[in-house]
Amino acid sequence: MYLNLTQIAESFGVSERMVEDWTRNESLPHTSDRGRLLFDRAQVAHWAEGRGLAAKVGFLSPESAVFATGWHLEPLLRTGGIWRDVPAAGVLAVLGPMVASLPGATPAIRQLLAGRLNGRDGLTFAPIGGGFALPHLRARVALGRDSGTLGLLLLSEALAVAEPMPDAVPIRQLFFFVAPSPRAHLDLEGRICRLLARGPLRELIIGRAPDEDIYRAIAAADKLGTGGVAGDKPA
Repeated sequence: MYLNLTQIAESFGVSERMVEDWTRNESLPHTSDRGRLLFDRAQVAHWAEGRGLAAKVGFLSPESAVFATGWHLEPLLRTGGIWRDVPAAGVLAVLGPMVASLPGATPAIRQLLAGRLNGRDGLTFAPIGGGFALPHLRARVALGRDSGTLGLLLLSEALAVAEPMPDAVPIRQLFFFVAPSPRAHLDLEGRICRLLARGPLRELIIGRAPDEDIYRAIAAADKLGTGGVAGDKPA
């Protein structure tokens, strides 16, 4: 699984410039794709471990990590919903109502988030390969422990994004999320990414399985300790 420069920087809690410096001076494994840096997750994790830099959140967090408290993904997805046959031009039309009905947020906060969502560069897409991307608000927010949502958009056509692609598979599946805190954002991002890297959930979504089949697969991951989000609402 390949990660981009922003995802690596977020997982280590450093600037993108620092990551670029590591590639030049510290032999951080990377590859170049049309002038953009991509990083193999396994290679970066091995490099970081040897230098005492192993990240504990985000895309580089340990796959077996078990959080003491946290959200479960299945109720979060039931809140945001599964949206089918969404045209590429209609993505914002789906995300807007999700933000407008964000649980646990005041009307003022919802209005603020809606403004960011519709603002210039307010939304970023994180392509993770295999036809999946994780769109989210570019600016992190601290909403409180009872606020958060997750939605799955199944597109009727491929979506073009500005962010670097880890492979040539067209993006047709989106997991949009709003997390209650910056730390929870990274944890949620990493957990969704790992769930989609392999396993039954990935195949169910690509195969456009019924909603309840997808919910059950995520609930099963929750029970195995692979679907919670750290630092927020107790399971």
